[in-house]
Amino acid sequence: MINPNITDKLRRQLQFLLEADKLKSIERVTILTDKSRRESTAEHSWHIALIAITLYEYATDDNIDLNHAVHMLLVHDLVEIYAGDTPAFGLTGHETKEAREQEAADKLFALLPEEQAVEYRSLWEEFELAETPTARYAVAVDQLQPLLINHMTEGHTWVKQSVSAEQVYKRMEPVKAELPTLWPFVEDVIQESLKKGFLR
Repeated sequence: MINPNITDKLRRQLQFLLEADKLKSIERVTILTDKSRRESTAEHSWHIALIAITLYEYATDDNIDLNHAVHMLLVHDLVEIYAGDTPAFGLTGHETKEAREQEAADKLFALLPEEQAVEYRSLWEEFELAETPTARYAVAVDQLQPLLINHMTEGHTWVKQSVSAEQVYKRMEPVKAELPTLWPFVEDVIQESLKKGFLR
């Protein structure tokens, strides 16, 4: 129980942080590179934030704010606490995804003090719209991470969901646009996976 002898602002911030801890229990389809288990959404969020920092030198748009991108990447999947993960290539859930995530955002960000609630909701919405250079970079990084994992796990998710090379090429379009220097690597991964039967 949170100590009652604290300010309302701090109480709400702590309540939000404790609720955010639930992200550690949300499982994704993607597995760890050692193939021991499925990754959690919290682990995914950490990993993409790290990727954004590590690969920033390959971004071509000078208008990208890296600090802002990292904030966005750490916040954008929090709605999965209530909405769950909707696999990119899954056959179900996409028709209700937007409504579920909007409802989850309403519930989750309302826990925060008003100023931070507005800030975090804005970060989430900016990522979803992907209209700013920073958001487009964040989306590209978010798409790149599962490709890296599939590359190291014999296409685990792709095989499981019978994914085609065409689907992956479409999914990787943000990477091609925002991190063009990395595109030859992406193409090599897709073509190698196609030859090995990990992709249709």
